[in-house]
Amino acid sequence: MKHILFLITLFIGLGLTAQSKYLTKKGAVTFEASVPSFEEVKASHSAVTAIANSENGEFAALVLVKGFRFKNALMEEHFNENYAESDTYPKATFKGKITDFSLEKLSANKQSFTVKGQLTFHGVTKQLDDVKVQLSLNEDVITISGSFLANASDFNIKIPKVVKNKIANDIEVTFDFRLKKK
Repeated sequence: MKHILFLITLFIGLGLTAQSKYLTKKGAVTFEASVPSFEEVKASHSAVTAIANSENGEFAALVLVKGFRFKNALMEEHFNENYAESDTYPKATFKGKITDFSLEKLSANKQSFTVKGQLTFHGVTKQLDDVKVQLSLNEDVITISGSFLANASDFNIKIPKVVKNKIANDIEVTFDFRLKKK
């Protein structure tokens, strides 16, 4: 009888915990470091994993760096080999918290929130304190979208003098996640 009671308690506990998580493996992240009058420096990734805890607003995302796609294959090769060094640093992560988050506040209409957390890329972790995001909830799907600026030099990414004027040091990162109830 003790074993049955233990198993029932375990499954109920697991069920309640699972209900507070929202997950996607198809999130989108795009970055752009283009400079006017030069070739576009832009890449996108459409298989980003993200998870949110609806009880406390914790949020995390994982990007496999080699998944970024550029229009130009040579640019993609240079990005992976020379800038991101994706064999050495294969992942980029973000771990943070949505400020003043409450699932009850969400509706189908987008609402503004702020996210604070740590972005790790190229082996360097940087604190981001004021990332503006838009959140909505529609049929058990939380949508989180937004953008922020990242500085290449903050992540020890060296841009050679030969191309320095063709690549922006300030990189605009945009993201869009549709997280489903787990």
